[in-house]
Amino acid sequence: MARSPSELHPPVTISIAFVKGMLSGVQAQGRPCDVYLGDARIDPQLLEQPGARVTADQYVALFKSLTERLDDEMLGFLSRPLKPGSLALIVRSAASEDSLEKAMRRAGRTFGLLQHEVALEPVRAGTLAGLALRFDNPAVARQAFVHELLLRSFWRLLAWLAGGKLRAARFDFAFESPPYAGSYAKIFPAALHFEQPQSAFWFDATLLKQPVRCDAAALRTFLADARTSVVIPPRPDDLVSSRVRKHLQRSQPVWPDLAATADAIHMAPSTLQRRLAADGTSFQALKDELRRDLAIVRLNTSTVSLAALADELGFADSAAFQRAFKNWTGSAPGAYRKGGFS
Repeated sequence: MARSPSELHPPVTISIAFVKGMLSGVQAQGRPCDVYLGDARIDPQLLEQPGARVTADQYVALFKSLTERLDDEMLGFLSRPLKPGSLALIVRSAASEDSLEKAMRRAGRTFGLLQHEVALEPVRAGTLAGLALRFDNPAVARQAFVHELLLRSFWRLLAWLAGGKLRAARFDFAFESPPYAGSYAKIFPAALHFEQPQSAFWFDATLLKQPVRCDAAALRTFLADARTSVVIPPRPDDLVSSRVRKHLQRSQPVWPDLAATADAIHMAPSTLQRRLAADGTSFQALKDELRRDLAIVRLNTSTVSLAALADELGFADSAAFQRAFKNWTGSAPGAYRKGGFS
């Protein structure tokens, strides 16, 4: 059986809560969102389904549509637009420094020159160093998505500058835990602390001396795909759960059980269960998450029949797949067929 594109590349889907967050800046201005959703081929009805998800390509397309139509890399959240090219300027200025500490300070200063409503402040607490957000505009501070966007953008920028070796110790958020906080783990892969005085990310302070590791070619590559780097959550490769997900994906359409998977990655089944629990998941949850993501990507990118898709994903028949899909997302598979625009 030939492998589909979604089986050859790791499928990534994004909670609809983050789609709504990305749109909240223009919605606060009383502007309609249909044109942006149309550009990304996202069915507006999915915004009403708390369990709905979109593909990574759709999420990046929505970000692209907002930045280009608004002429604003902060998506309408600030009182004045952050002109396209601002992110590239910040990246280039930070990359010109020779240590992570200097790069972090330079990124903050450059960002401060481009707008006056949010400041990036280097902070220290014991053995940890970090970068915190200070808001001078209370209206901007009330938008949770601004906190989310800035924390993940600058954390990923610093991690890239450090050669990918900047593991976050924790993320602080200066607001209450939102209803969709369960989706934070894949975007902010560290301990999460809500209702904090400032939103910030923290890491081992010894890494401040880490040299900046990027040449001109690496800089061009990063900037060529900066939108994806900013908005798509990275998948850590060093977790047991990542190894299990990869094994399940490679094994399609067989879908091995727990015992077979444990044997394939050289663990006892009981050990695998414990390691997955330590990652905050389980074998069945990983399997269902992967099947959900594969289904959403396939529905959006192909004309595969529901019966064929059910077979690919290891279901007995189309009806069983459709029941599971509605349980995962709150919607029938038809709502995801090419973004609901077919």
